[in-house]
Amino acid sequence: MKKSIAIPLAISIVAISFSAIFVKWSNAPASVLSMYRMWFACVCMLPIVWVKRAEFKRIGRKEARLLIFSGLFLALHFALWFESLKLTTVASSTIILALQPLVSLLGGFVFFRERTTRAAIFALAVATFGVMMIGWGDFGLSAQAIRGDILSFLCVIAVVGYLFIGQNAVKKVSHWIYSFCVFLSAAVFLTIFNIATAQEFFAYPAREWGVFALLAVVPTMSHIINNWLLNYINATTISMSILGEPVGASLLAVWLLGEHLTWIQLVGGVLVLSGMFLFLIRQSSGVRPALVEE
Repeated sequence: MKKSIAIPLAISIVAISFSAIFVKWSNAPASVLSMYRMWFACVCMLPIVWVKRAEFKRIGRKEARLLIFSGLFLALHFALWFESLKLTTVASSTIILALQPLVSLLGGFVFFRERTTRAAIFALAVATFGVMMIGWGDFGLSAQAIRGDILSFLCVIAVVGYLFIGQNAVKKVSHWIYSFCVFLSAAVFLTIFNIATAQEFFAYPAREWGVFALLAVVPTMSHIINNWLLNYINATTISMSILGEPVGASLLAVWLLGEHLTWIQLVGGVLVLSGMFLFLIRQSSGVRPALVEE
């Protein structure tokens, strides 16, 4: 890989790895944190969306309904993941989150009868065993950590639902308009939930507002870089960066949060990432794996 490409890809991995750290820094409820991330991300995208505003006319009623449902699944994904990070370690949560491509594989088989290979099944088995080891390691920590692991896995299912809808939803508009519509829908759903559950909206210190803004801007920068990189490298190569996030996030958590891992969690993490590596490396060059927008 050329140096000119490796540097922005490395920046992208570091940027997305900070997502979990920002959540850990915040004391706001997970649903409020998710809500402001979506609203702030929409604000950041407004200049580009304004330039491409003519594309909104291409969205019909059917596509609009799909966008709304996609936003619902994305809202569930962020709310579940952010809550998971408040209950378990960054390493456990992000490594389980890295199972997204394999869960997509299972979903494609169940709902769309998509065929798979023995290599993919083997990779699934390796990664699943790794997750079981992580869960066993967290069981030794606390029941709360186990709940965090479960929420992390549920957030993977939610994001796969979001991606399945997205790949069949709107083909007539750009990635920017699609993302903006989904982010806006997710923000509205989270706002309604926070109103219904009487969450505090505004009484947060300046530090919290800074975390809200960082969470919206820094991980979003990662996806902007990835979109640019698609002009030079294939999507499978970029998808490999999903393996970089749990590694980068875990190292940052040790440095910035003082978190530590047990040996069984380390072995489980290695197995999960190895399974994911086997899966992604076997992807056909004609397949464009979906990227999770963290």
